[in-house]
Amino acid sequence: MDHFFRYTAPMITLRQMTYFLALAETRSFSAAAERVHVTQPALSQQIKEMEATLGTQLVERLPRDIRLTRAGQVVLERTRTILAMTRDLEAEIRLSKGLRGRLALGVIPTIAPYLLPRALTRIRAAALDLDMRVREAQTAELISLVAHGHLDAAVIALPYDTEGLTARPLFRDRFLLAGSRDRIAAATTTPRPTDLSPDTLLLLEEGHCLADQALEVCGLRRQRRTVDLGASSLATLCGLVAQGFGLTLVPELALCTEMAASPDMAVTRFTAPEPSRTVALVRRQSTEVKEWFTALGDLLSEAGEELLAEARRRG
Repeated sequence: MDHFFRYTAPMITLRQMTYFLALAETRSFSAAAERVHVTQPALSQQIKEMEATLGTQLVERLPRDIRLTRAGQVVLERTRTILAMTRDLEAEIRLSKGLRGRLALGVIPTIAPYLLPRALTRIRAAALDLDMRVREAQTAELISLVAHGHLDAAVIALPYDTEGLTARPLFRDRFLLAGSRDRIAAATTTPRPTDLSPDTLLLLEEGHCLADQALEVCGLRRQRRTVDLGASSLATLCGLVAQGFGLTLVPELALCTEMAASPDMAVTRFTAPEPSRTVALVRRQSTEVKEWFTALGDLLSEAGEELLAEARRRG
């Protein structure tokens, strides 16, 4: 009787790729092991097995650092792609029946505290089976997390480079000029953004897209160093200008919350066309329309428009 033996060549695993990505990003075996919740020897063994399977060295082990070899750089690029595709597949299955299962959403700090309380109430009512996890971070980080599959979607403000992502505009959020009551009352004409002096303009610290957008509408991008870019939150800015420390631009979405927190702050609208940002929901590109994405966008849009209507009555 003939006997046949099947030989299966060793293959690298998703676990090994996950460990390798953590090592490449942290540049430390101990930090990588902590990130993926394993012991350092276990992670090191998996990296060695990955190298043996591929037949090449991926990592140069230095006394206090690690360095990727040329082959390691190639593997890192492919690893990121494969893991992102895997997470995308998992999300596709999780959310294949609409807003059910688990959904990871990112929101930028100048939107999250204003939109989320109203939006989450609507989402809970419409999707009782949804386990939503929210991450608040600046735009660049959220874009990266969505692109690499760590988040299913994110709420950001446009204009912003969203190459590789699909963006759905939710609503237009106009900017208003905010300052102390005396300062705003003393204005004799309706202001234009380009008339604002950089010496009096307070904005968020660098990295916040709201600061970039405000500088752009005021025509001050090239004079960035002359503008005070130091506050870490919009609430801090509003508190400062309410006490007479300059002027700032406040999104209409934040108006009701910030005026309640800073009752000495006053606002005025700009001349038409009013400067604004577009709040949008983004996800990874796909050839098919996502039911969950459409449903989530509708709920976020409804909540945003409701808040803007209240702000217009207040402002």
